[in-house]
Amino acid sequence: MKNFIKEFRDFSIKGNLIDMAIGIIIGGAFGKIVNSLVTDIIMPPLGMLIGGVDFKDLSIVIKKAQGAAPAVAVKYGVFINTIFEFLIIAFSIFLVMKAVNKITGKKEEAPAPAAPPEPTKQEKLLEEIRDILKEKA
Repeated sequence: MKNFIKEFRDFSIKGNLIDMAIGIIIGGAFGKIVNSLVTDIIMPPLGMLIGGVDFKDLSIVIKKAQGAAPAVAVKYGVFINTIFEFLIIAFSIFLVMKAVNKITGKKEEAPAPAAPPEPTKQEKLLEEIRDILKEKA
């Protein structure tokens, strides 16, 4: 039991785990900023350009509201907003990583192609047998 607790303690205070936690917290805050950027800055003019449409209100009503029961609707406008948010986040991260790589001097390199694995003893033996059969033919 003591070994288990020690392993957990070592795991939980590793630098990578703490860095990841900080990244998640900052990512959550960044998500709020991007959400506001999309919802409050980008979507209103975009909606105005396409005829005053507010994307978050776009939906297809499947069943109208009856009494206290709310309407059942497919809210595709919210989905469009979410797609815009994703694209903005992805582009922002791309720009940040490009800037970090420029500052640190890292160049984007394509991974080197992996060398083919060395043939096994069985494969070498089969190749020898093949070559012998070719000579006899």
